[in-house]
Amino acid sequence: MANVLVTPEWVFEHLHDDKLVILDASMLQVVGRVPLEYEVPTYLLCALPFDLENSFVDPDSHLPHTLPSPERFTQLARQLGINKDSHIVIYDNQGIYSAPRAWWMFQVMGHSNVSIMDGGLPAWIDKGYPTQMQPSVSEGLGDFQATLSPQWLATLDQVMQSIDDDNVRILDARASARFTGEASEPRPGLRSGHIPGAINLPFLSIMKNHSYDSLDNLTNAFNERVPALDQQLIFSCGSGITACILLVAAIQIGYENVSVYDGSWAEWGANDALPIE
Repeated sequence: MANVLVTPEWVFEHLHDDKLVILDASMLQVVGRVPLEYEVPTYLLCALPFDLENSFVDPDSHLPHTLPSPERFTQLARQLGINKDSHIVIYDNQGIYSAPRAWWMFQVMGHSNVSIMDGGLPAWIDKGYPTQMQPSVSEGLGDFQATLSPQWLATLDQVMQSIDDDNVRILDARASARFTGEASEPRPGLRSGHIPGAINLPFLSIMKNHSYDSLDNLTNAFNERVPALDQQLIFSCGSGITACILLVAAIQIGYENVSVYDGSWAEWGANDALPIE
């Protein structure tokens, strides 16, 4: 596995490496934080568009942002010129928001040579590095081949079974008011509350400015909730985006048995047959 995080300095120095592919995984809809807005469209130099909202999704799912099939992922990744030996660096325009989701998707699809640029576009701009107003266009088809790695993915049934399993912890990345049910959900038709037994770790609480907080602070945040590194962790949120922020934080500090509940609250909260707290 490549380094999970790389700095803007590292990306700038390696910008023209033959095997480097830079992906912009920014989302138009930002939930759970005040979005950073730009006066004009702004992209890293050489960045290709990784569309998490319309392309890299399951078009047949009624849930938002659902993981696409390996076949669809393969086709779309090849169209971006991604190869089996590509080193992929992903960023987003919020700093750290949706890039971890794209990173996790590549892990699910069996490609571990992928990194996140910590601090994203804001950090790149702060360094004075060059930008462009449109994403780049792939120069040709790649030979990427997705191979599903299901250990990264938690299903509804697995989450159901984990509720009474002392060896598994469910961590919810939503803001505390949504977790407790004091605030209503931004998506209509969803109940308020959380999966029974889940532990709240709001994603904003492990951020510093537009980057991840220090390793010491990340470690403290997780140790308070899940002291044992060998615990199995399942991450959830509203629709599977910010859960990945927690997953990438957990990996940085040594947790290995980690997965994301892809349906998250969009699936659980919409099903009256499922228990809630």
